[in-house]
Amino acid sequence: MKIIDLSTPLFTDMNVFPGDPVVKIEVIHTHDKETWELRHLSMGSHTGTHVDAFSHMHQGAENLDAMPLENFCGTAQVVTINQLWPQKTGLFFIDEVGIEEASRIIASQPKFIGGNITEELERTLLGKKIITYTGLVNLESLPREKSFMFYGFPLKIQAGDGSPVRAVAMIEDD
Repeated sequence: MKIIDLSTPLFTDMNVFPGDPVVKIEVIHTHDKETWELRHLSMGSHTGTHVDAFSHMHQGAENLDAMPLENFCGTAQVVTINQLWPQKTGLFFIDEVGIEEASRIIASQPKFIGGNITEELERTLLGKKIITYTGLVNLESLPREKSFMFYGFPLKIQAGDGSPVRAVAMIEDD
């Protein structure tokens, strides 16, 4: 089994969506002084590689802690607009995909999608109870037209609208 990390590193002053909180990661305790290390993290809930709860763009919709953990993992494929998409399989897009593909994505019934998606498409999919992942990296390292297992669990943030995740793909060795 091969594991591919799809997560971007978190670091102080990394790029964030305009208007989101800046990222600050500060060392608070050190081995030299306290005999252990501890960092203080300050960032928005949609920093780096992250998952969006339905409540992110739809008032009154489910928050992360109300969503079953089974929704944050499953079979997935990297797909392109020009190919036939699998049914009930997570979809990941390397090239940008916009609202014009919303009906087709919804018809394929994925639990989640991710990759390079527009904000308008993200809003539509969240409204249809399809989880979205953004800020993914290394998608080009994944096989095409071959399923793999995806895991992108959020932190258990009470009433969370989104959360950074450690997103990974697990691929069967050939």
